[in-house]
Amino acid sequence: MLAPTLESVRTVTQTLSRLTAYLRDKPDPQEAFALVAPLLDEYTGIPVQFGDILRAFARSLLEHPDAPRSREVSVLVDELRAAAWEQSDQHTLHYSLDHVRALIDSAPQTRPEDGECR
Repeated sequence: MLAPTLESVRTVTQTLSRLTAYLRDKPDPQEAFALVAPLLDEYTGIPVQFGDILRAFARSLLEHPDAPRSREVSVLVDELRAAAWEQSDQHTLHYSLDHVRALIDSAPQTRPEDGECR
């Protein structure tokens, strides 16, 4: 597997920042839902991915031969692992998406169907 580059990681964070700004502009709820849904997927969404990233980072600190061996490193690894569990616990946000989808689907149409205003 090719290692991600600093530039590719920055691109991801910039994309997420653009999404945040876009959502602040109050887009159509169906479009906003479509953009947010993949981020909260229960298997591949951001909470799960970020938890996995934090665990992998902690493991890399412990297992790399050049990593310092000290109490401070152990404490930091424990903090990373605790944060990873907190992030992963947020995977249940995908249930909120089900509720949002139901609300969007049940909302009355507010736009005229044939384009005429009365």
